[in-house]
Amino acid sequence: MGIRFVLFVNKQGQTRLAQYYEHLSIDERRALEGEIVRKCLARTDQQCSFVEHRNYKVVYRRYASLFFLVGVDNDENELAILEFIHLFVETMDRHFGNVCELDIMFHLEKVHFMLEEMVMNGCIVETSKQNILAPIQLMEKSS
Repeated sequence: MGIRFVLFVNKQGQTRLAQYYEHLSIDERRALEGEIVRKCLARTDQQCSFVEHRNYKVVYRRYASLFFLVGVDNDENELAILEFIHLFVETMDRHFGNVCELDIMFHLEKVHFMLEEMVMNGCIVETSKQNILAPIQLMEKSS
């Protein structure tokens, strides 16, 4: 399957976006997020951006005050996922200008829409920033 979940978390550990591609109950999600966020936020900048947790490999990257965490299968390529995170941030930058935590909070539906354009059922299906943003630009133009 590939990607199991995508989380955006601030430095205080507050989840700003959560998207799951497998079924987990709310309690399981809450416990998983808490464990992973504590583990990733406790790491230093000198440590690598890959963490193994339960049956997942978590690839994360920090941009300003936000951590972007992606949980994947153990056989997934970590560098490809890091590139996916970077592409997602660049796509948001192109749409919002210099994206920040407030952009994600106030335009959560657009961020989810971008993610849904890029990932379907846990598989990356689109990598063109122009193709990802085209439907959003059409919706903004019509409103």
